[in-house]
Amino acid sequence: MTTATPVLDALAARATSLDDADPLAPLRERFLLPEGVVYLDGNSLGALPAAVPPAMADAVRRQWGTDLIRSWNDNAWWQAPLRVGDAIGHLIGAAPGQTVAGDSTSVQLFNALSAAVRLRPGRPLLLTDPAHFPTDQYIADSVARLFGLEVRRIPAAGLPGFLAEEGHRVAVAGYSPVDYRTGELHDVPGTTRAVQRAGALMLWDLCHAAGALPVRLDELGVDLAVGCGYKYLSGGPGAPAFLYVAERHQAAFDHPITGWNGHSEPFGLSGGYTPAEGVGRARIGTPPILSLLALEAALTAFEGVDMELVRAKSLSLTGFFQDCADTLLAGLGFGDVTPREPGRRGSQVVLRHPEAYAMVQALAARGVVGDMRAPDLLRFGVNALYISHREVLDAVRQLREVTTDGEHWQERFRLRTTVT
Repeated sequence: MTTATPVLDALAARATSLDDADPLAPLRERFLLPEGVVYLDGNSLGALPAAVPPAMADAVRRQWGTDLIRSWNDNAWWQAPLRVGDAIGHLIGAAPGQTVAGDSTSVQLFNALSAAVRLRPGRPLLLTDPAHFPTDQYIADSVARLFGLEVRRIPAAGLPGFLAEEGHRVAVAGYSPVDYRTGELHDVPGTTRAVQRAGALMLWDLCHAAGALPVRLDELGVDLAVGCGYKYLSGGPGAPAFLYVAERHQAAFDHPITGWNGHSEPFGLSGGYTPAEGVGRARIGTPPILSLLALEAALTAFEGVDMELVRAKSLSLTGFFQDCADTLLAGLGFGDVTPREPGRRGSQVVLRHPEAYAMVQALAARGVVGDMRAPDLLRFGVNALYISHREVLDAVRQLREVTTDGEHWQERFRLRTTVT
């Protein structure tokens, strides 16, 4: 099966026009992207920012290798969790002094949910999304067991109705703005208002939103938020997570995992815990300095970047991807998953096909990197800082060729690896 040249020519001309008018196009130079690769998996692991290797070389050779332990003072290692936290806060609409970086998303989420429950005593319900990332659901269950609560898994769309009936019993609702599997963007302002009208606290998991779209935590009056540093923020594999605690909650923020870094006098070495003032109390143990410095360097890729422009380009890229799929993949067994309405779309496009795994592997062999989620979803994430419309067209064109040529039936593409 072939596609008429005029069709491809028209799509190519459109891609070129969009890329030529792209104000963010120069930002691609802030990343070290391998030649011949179309990288559409930044929603799992962001590409390497050019600022990171030299920053890491300095951190290892000079700061650690030469300055040694003096770097806690001389190179401001001690301040890194709050300094990096504020840099992330700038991207998610948080004023300084409300965001801290360090530890993993799981740890930050556990502390945030637990503190939220303590802020709303006497309310027996903890809400989460049945489509939430598994870790979020596991931790919700764990927190509920510890505090004697009940977890209710309510789809985001069903929250208003549920809250109207049982909102007075809800302590905290933990949701994600973007469905990690489908790419659907939920109503963050409306959901936040509905939860808070019921007297509960709103906690957002921003792993698939931070760095991809404007979040506006302060403007929306969000209570708590967590997120990772390795997806759209491109901080590297296993990059530290972050925690946002609205200023109005900080004095009463009582988290279960406390460490000496969050003590009001960490070097007083007291046997009793007295929390520090402000969001600094949310620090736990000795921070992963090398990872924090890598994340800090990665965040410089956003310097001078307007998140509204990032969002506009993201929507352009995902919309163009869907248009290309409509034209080039018609009749090949693919199904739509990601919403077509721009206001309901995050920064990824997801297609459904029964041979999703093998197709993603065959695409990777051609230099188009996406991923899949069981049982049948092909995910393609776009980072507006380094992806072009030409690359989107190339990815869809090659997916068509993989499918029509039957490459995905080769045995080497059907052998399951650990990471999908």
